[in-house]
Amino acid sequence: MFGGALTLLLLVAAAAAASTANAAVSYDHRSLVINGQRRVLISGSIHYPRSTPEMWPDLIQKAKDGGLDVIQTYVFWNGHEPVQGQYYFSDRYDLVKFVKLVKQAGLYVNLRIGPYVCAEWNFGGFPVWLKYVPGISFRTDNGPFKAAMQTFVEKIVSMMKSEGLFEWQGGPIILAQVENEYGPMESVMGSGARPYVDWAAKMAVATNAGVPWVMCKQDDAPDPVINTCNGFYCDDFTPNSKNKPSMWTEAWSGWFTAFGGTVPQRPVEDLAFAVARFIQKGGSYVNYYMYHGGTNFDRTAGGPFIATSYDYDAPIDEYGLLRQPKWGHLTNLHKAIKQAEPALISGDPTVQNIGNYEKAYVFQSSTGACAAFLSNFHTSSPARVVFNGRRYDLPAWSISVLPDCKTAVYNTATVTAPSAPAKMNPVGGFTWQSYSEATNSLDDSAFTKDGLVEQLSMTWDKSDYLWYTTYVNIDSGEQFLKSGKWPQLTVYSAGHSVQVFVNGQYFGSAYGGYDGPKLTYSGYVKMWQGSNKISILSSAVGLPNVGTHYETWNIGVLGPVTLSGLNEGRRDLSNQKWTYQIGLKGEKLGVHSVSGSSSVEWGGAAGTQPVTWHKSYFNAPAGGAPVALDLGSMGKGQAWVNGHLIGRYWSYKASGNCGGCSYAGTYDEKKCQSNCGAASQRWYHVPRSWLNPSGNLLVLLEEFGGDLSGVSLTTRTT
Repeated sequence: MFGGALTLLLLVAAAAAASTANAAVSYDHRSLVINGQRRVLISGSIHYPRSTPEMWPDLIQKAKDGGLDVIQTYVFWNGHEPVQGQYYFSDRYDLVKFVKLVKQAGLYVNLRIGPYVCAEWNFGGFPVWLKYVPGISFRTDNGPFKAAMQTFVEKIVSMMKSEGLFEWQGGPIILAQVENEYGPMESVMGSGARPYVDWAAKMAVATNAGVPWVMCKQDDAPDPVINTCNGFYCDDFTPNSKNKPSMWTEAWSGWFTAFGGTVPQRPVEDLAFAVARFIQKGGSYVNYYMYHGGTNFDRTAGGPFIATSYDYDAPIDEYGLLRQPKWGHLTNLHKAIKQAEPALISGDPTVQNIGNYEKAYVFQSSTGACAAFLSNFHTSSPARVVFNGRRYDLPAWSISVLPDCKTAVYNTATVTAPSAPAKMNPVGGFTWQSYSEATNSLDDSAFTKDGLVEQLSMTWDKSDYLWYTTYVNIDSGEQFLKSGKWPQLTVYSAGHSVQVFVNGQYFGSAYGGYDGPKLTYSGYVKMWQGSNKISILSSAVGLPNVGTHYETWNIGVLGPVTLSGLNEGRRDLSNQKWTYQIGLKGEKLGVHSVSGSSSVEWGGAAGTQPVTWHKSYFNAPAGGAPVALDLGSMGKGQAWVNGHLIGRYWSYKASGNCGGCSYAGTYDEKKCQSNCGAASQRWYHVPRSWLNPSGNLLVLLEEFGGDLSGVSLTTRTT
C-alpha cells in the first residue's frame, strides 16, 4: 500500500511539474510566472452585478489608470442559476462580456468561482433552491451538495474555455478560486470538513482550466492549490509550501455598511502601509477588496441587514467616481512598486535593522537591480534613519520605497494626491400619488396550515414578504370589553421585521438588527366581540451569507404568538390555524413597473400610511453626473426606477463610536466610523443607463410610513 501510494505521489508530482513547465501561467516560490516571466501583480475587486454593463468600461479603465494589472471578481451562482437548471448570463450577469472588456483593456482576470462567495451577498451566493435539494448539507462532504457545486464550477470553466478566455488560450484569466474563506469554518464543520476541502481542490484541478487555483484563508490547501491570505494586513502570512508564492486575495480597502451600523472608512495612509508591508516581505500579488464596491441592486444584499450601498470606502466609489486622495495615493504606490519590480522578482529580501522600530528590506538581482523598503512601525514618532550612507526621514507608521536603493520616490504616509470630497446636489423634488396595500384581505393564493411556519420555506425568497393571518374569537363576557383595557399581543419572530394589524388597523412594528435579527413585538391591540383578524406582515432583509450551516437558519414568525389580558389570562395562538399569503398584492400586480402601475387606482399622496405604494414621474437631470435618490425622510421599503429595483432602503439610524481617526496604529473595522446618529444610508444610486431623458417612473414601497416631501433627486459630483 505504502509503495503504491509513493509511486502515485511521484507520478502526480511529475505531472504537476510537466504541466507547470508548459503552462502559460505557473508559479514558483517567488511569484506567479506568466509566459516565463515572474510578475508582481496589483489587482482590484470589481463585481460585475454590482454595477451596470454601461459602467464597466469606465470602471475597468479607471482601474488600469490606477496601476492595476488584474481585475478580480466572484462568480455569483444565485444570479446565474436562479431556478435549478435555468441559467442566466445577461445584463448585469453577462460574465463573458465583463471578462472580454477586461481583456480589451489589457488587464488580467482572477475568477473566483467559489461558488460560495460570502461577499455580503444574499445567501452567500448560493441559490435558495439549493437549500431544498433532498438530503443536502452545505459546504461539507455531502453528496448532493458536491454534485450541485461541481456541476456549476464545471459549467463556468467550460464556458470560459469555449470563449477562449484563459491565458493559455490568449484570454485574460490567469487565476481561478474554488471555495472561499473555508479555513475558519473547518474546525466547527465536523468530520466532513477536511474530506470536503480535499475533494474541492481535486475537483477544481480536474477541470483542466490551465491556470493555477487558489483557496483563500485555507492554510491546509492541498497541492497544487495555492493558499492565500485575506485581511486588513497580510505581511505575517506564509504559504503552506516553499514552492508557493505569497498572495493576498483580499486587502480590505474599507468595510461594508449594515442598516443600523456606521459607515466605516480606512485611511489611505494605512492601506498603503499595509500593501507596502506585504510587498517588502516578499508578497507578489495584492488584490484590493474592493477597488469598486458598487451597489447591492435588487434584493442581492445579504447579511441579513446589509445595506444597499456596497461602497466599501473603495478607491472608486459606489457611483464610479474616483475617491480622492485614496485612488491617487494608491496609484503612486503602484508606480513605485512597478519601478522596483525588476529587483523584487529576483528573490527574497535581506533585512537590516536601522533603528528600534525601523527596518530596511533590500532586494537585489544578479543583473544589478536593487530596491529597498524602509519602514517605521512606531505609531506616533517619526524617525531619521541612515541607509547605504544616506539619511532618510520616515513619518510614523510608514514605509518609503526606494526602487534603486537610493531615491525615496514614495512614502505611504505622505499623501500628495489631491483631495476631492464628493457632494450630493439636490436637483428636484417629486409630486406623488399613492396606492394602499390591502392589509385586511386575502386573495385566492392564500393557504392555511396548522401552526406557524418558517418564512423562507414558503417564499423561497421570491419576495421579502409573508403575511401570517389568524382569527381570535372574543366572547361577550371578556372583561376588557367593559374596562377598555385592551389585551396585549406579543409576537416572537426569528427576524427580520414585522408589522401588526388587527381588523385592518395598524398597531405597530418591530425589527432586529445586524447583530441580532431576532425580534419581539409587544403592544396593546383593540379587539371587539366576535371574530377578530390578526394579520402580521413579516419582512426579510436579506438572507445570511456566512456562518456554520446557515442553510438551517430560520426567518419569519416562529412564535410563540400570545394574547394576554383575557379572562383566561394568556392565550397561546401559535398552534391554531394560520393563513399564509406570499408577497404583497402590489408585487403580484407589478405596480412597480410601467405596465403594472396602471392596473390599480392611484389616489392622493398618503405619506404616513404604512404598507403603501407611492409613484411619481421625473426627468433625468441634465449632464452626465451620477444620479441618486435622497430617501433619508422615508422609513423602510424598496425603490424602483422604470421597473429596475434599486434595492431596499431604510433610514435606520446608525449607532456606534464616531470618535477621532488617526491613520497610525493597527486598523480594524470599528476604528474610523462615521454617520453616528444619522441614517446608515441616505442616498441610493440610480444608474444613468436606467433613465430616459423624461417621463421616468419612480415607485416606492414604504412599509413604515415616511415623509414623501423630503424625497429628492440628487446628482453626485467631486
